[in-house]
Amino acid sequence: MNVAVTPREDAKALDHRADFPAIPEGWAYLDTAATAQKPQAVIDAIARGYGETYATVHRGVYARSADMTVAYEAARRRVADFIGGKEGEIVFVRGGTEAVNLVANSWGGVNIGAGDRIMLSTLEHHANIVPWQLLAERTGAKIDVCPLTEDGRIDLDAMADMLTETHKLVALAHVSNVLGSVLDGKRAADLAHGVGAKLLLDGCQAAPRMPVDVAALDCDFYVFSGHKLYGPTGIGALWTRAEILDAMPPWEGGGAMIDKVSFEGTTFAPPPQRFEAGTPHIVGALGLHAAIDYVEAIGLDDIALHENALVTEAREALSQINSVRLFGPDDSAGIVSFGIEGVHPHDIGTILDEEQVAIRAGHHCAQPLMAHLGVDATARASFGVYNNSDDVAALVRGIERVTRIFG
Repeated sequence: MNVAVTPREDAKALDHRADFPAIPEGWAYLDTAATAQKPQAVIDAIARGYGETYATVHRGVYARSADMTVAYEAARRRVADFIGGKEGEIVFVRGGTEAVNLVANSWGGVNIGAGDRIMLSTLEHHANIVPWQLLAERTGAKIDVCPLTEDGRIDLDAMADMLTETHKLVALAHVSNVLGSVLDGKRAADLAHGVGAKLLLDGCQAAPRMPVDVAALDCDFYVFSGHKLYGPTGIGALWTRAEILDAMPPWEGGGAMIDKVSFEGTTFAPPPQRFEAGTPHIVGALGLHAAIDYVEAIGLDDIALHENALVTEAREALSQINSVRLFGPDDSAGIVSFGIEGVHPHDIGTILDEEQVAIRAGHHCAQPLMAHLGVDATARASFGVYNNSDDVAALVRGIERVTRIFG
C-alpha cells in the first residue's frame, strides 16, 4: 500500500533546514519534542561565549566579567519579553524539571499542608507529577487527577466540578508532550483562581511552538526548557508573579543567593538571585537568548502554522493505514503519537531508523497516560522548523515497511 502525503496549500511552509548543521541530507529528524536540534546561530553564540568572551558573572571587578554580567542579565530580560513577563520575575534553572521542583519545594513548602489538595491531570509528564507526590508525602496533602476528554484534552468541565477551596495548586501541561493537545490556559487559570488556587503551567512543549503571554494566560507559574526551544541543554526558566516570588523562601543554599552570611545566621538576596545558588550556566543563558532571537525572527505564529500543517499531513496519511492507531486530537500541536497493531513501538523506531527517520518510542515520561490509553508505549513523531512534507513522506514510507515486515 502506497499512501500519498498531501501538503497543505494554506499552510505557512518554512524552510530552515540549512540552519541546522547536525541534520544531514536525507535524515528526517522527528524527535523535536524530546530535544530540538540547534541552529548555527545558537552554536555560534555558545562558541563565542566560551571562546571569546567567557568570564564569571556578578562578582568580578574586571571589565570582561562586567561585560558578561551585562550579557547574562540581558538574556534574562530576553526571556521575560519572550513570554510577556518582567525581568525580575525570571529565575534561570537547569530546565523545566528543576523549575517545577523549585516551586514545589519553595512555594509548596510554605503554602501546602495537611488537608490541602493539588490538582494534576492524566496526561502530565512525570516532572509535573513526582515533585508534587514528594511534597504531598512530606506534608500530608492530597493529589487529585483531572480526567481527559475522549480526544485527549484535559477536561476542564470535569475540573470545574472537581475543584474545591481545599485546592491550593493546579499544575497542568500547556501542551501535552505525548498527545500534542493544547490546554485553554486562561480558562484553567479562571477555574483555579475561582477557588483561591494558584496555576502552574508546564510550557516545555508550548514555548517552542506557539506565542506565550503569561499575562494573558493569567497563570501564576510558567516553566520551560531551553533545549526544546532550539537552545542548549542545562538551561531553562521559571516565571512567577513578582509578589509570589518575593514571598518564596530559598530552596538551594550557596554562593550568589545570599545577602550576608555569618555563623549566627544568613540573610538572602532578593529574587531572582535568591533562587540561583552557585555559579550559573552563564553560556547556557547566552545560548537561550540566541535561540529566542532565532525563533522570534521566524515568528511563533508561523512556526505554529507550519507544524500544525505537518501534523495534519501526517495524521491524514497514517489514518489510511488500517493497522495504525492514532492518539490525541486532530489539531495537536507539532506532535503525532501512534501505534501499529501487533508491533512494539521500539520495533517501529528501530525499523524507521534504518530508513533514516528518527522518532521517539516509549512511555515518554508519561506512564499514567499510557495506562489511560491502554498501552505500554507509543511511537511519537514531532516536528520543528527544519521539517517539511518530505519528512512526513519518509515517515509514512517507513511505517509501510513496518507493516510489511510484521504483516
